[in-house]
Amino acid sequence: MFDDESSYKPQIVTLGKMLFFDPRLSKAKNMSCATCHNPSFGWESPVAKSIGAMNVKLKRHAPTVINLTEANHLIWVGSQLSLEKQIERPIINSQEMNNNFDDLVKRLRKIKSYNKWFRRYFPKQGLTEDTIIESLTTFVRILQSGRAPFDRWIEGDEAAISPQAKTGFELFNNKFGCANCHTGWSFSDHALHEVGSTNDETGSTNQDQLDSYLESGFKTSGLREISSRAPYMHNGAIETLEDVVDLYAEGSQRRDVRTSLIKPFNATPEEKRALIAFLKTLTSDGQHFQTPMLPAD
Repeated sequence: MFDDESSYKPQIVTLGKMLFFDPRLSKAKNMSCATCHNPSFGWESPVAKSIGAMNVKLKRHAPTVINLTEANHLIWVGSQLSLEKQIERPIINSQEMNNNFDDLVKRLRKIKSYNKWFRRYFPKQGLTEDTIIESLTTFVRILQSGRAPFDRWIEGDEAAISPQAKTGFELFNNKFGCANCHTGWSFSDHALHEVGSTNDETGSTNQDQLDSYLESGFKTSGLREISSRAPYMHNGAIETLEDVVDLYAEGSQRRDVRTSLIKPFNATPEEKRALIAFLKTLTSDGQHFQTPMLPAD
């Protein structure tokens, strides 16, 4: 669809960054991608459910957009397999940004700087629906967590994390069974599981993706930057990491439908604190993100 040679030019990343923070992508010019995916909150939103451009409360908590390059399913129900398609969706969704690409392209072409930059960096296409999506996608693909204390410890720096956090990592992998689903660099298997939390909706029912015992399923959330990403779960119903740990220790509230990978465990207060200490080591060291200057109308 796109010219591979242009896909990762830093100039296109910069274009995508500006578009990501530009409220003119929404019909009412009152929300941007960053409204729901704020870098200060792990590229999520600090509220349980975001508010769309038409002042409509959305039905799910905004998932993070960091570390998506290794993901084979996107959004909470895993129904999007393409980052390009997922980036298109909120722009045209009537409850989210409520726009359409015909009007958006016309609007952005009237902005001299956008028009000039798109013509320069996409000389064959200029500013079109496809090049808007490519620019946004290219920017999102470079959003990766930085080095965290956990990474320094894994690399051999024994002083990078506390003894308590090291105990928490042992519990995470063994007694508590968290690593059954939270695997890999981003600590997610990117699969869909019914965790048994209180639901106010049905998740995915695609039996090609889910085991037959699942009533509904939501994607395993990665754990990088997790201490910055409250509230938690697909519906933002759990406010603290401590409460998330309690949910899993209980083996979930809806035990008749949870995945067999989740089993209740007995945990002392000290063990729970150790697990939380480990989870906090997955947050990057002092990352600073500078929001872009946007071109004037």
